[in-house]
Amino acid sequence: MISETGRVVGIDHDALWVETIQRSTCSSCSAQKGCGQGLMNKALGGRRNQLRVKLGNQSADDFQLDDQLEIGIPERALVGGAMVVYLVPLFTMLVAMAGVSHFIAGDVAAAAGALFGFVAGMAILSLHARWIRDNPDYQPQILAKKPSLAAQPVSVFDSPYSV
Repeated sequence: MISETGRVVGIDHDALWVETIQRSTCSSCSAQKGCGQGLMNKALGGRRNQLRVKLGNQSADDFQLDDQLEIGIPERALVGGAMVVYLVPLFTMLVAMAGVSHFIAGDVAAAAGALFGFVAGMAILSLHARWIRDNPDYQPQILAKKPSLAAQPVSVFDSPYSV
């Protein structure tokens, strides 16, 4: 199970919307210069990712906006999802390009076939995403609710530096 800390940014009746990427994590990572996530975060002005986390047997009333959560996703789901997202459009693009090139000669026809194959691959991905949307094997899960920093009382008078 791969875990990540996130912040609740939206609450539905059956799911939470959790913002997951943290700048501190990206700045301390050893793959900082070669990581696509870190580069996209910098290029898009710090836009963060949001995940829909189904509540399962928990109630939406147990959560508030800005709650800190630890969420987890099975490794199988992450690796399998990455394989599908990268390989399906590539495979459909190459198959369509080869199919069109077999029947119609020319670079323009091959490029049109590749474009058609890529679009078909993206359509297949869209259908696949709808198909697994509610499959619990591919869903992030709430592992723990962390205590909120805002909920802890702060006393100014107990400071060792007070006079």
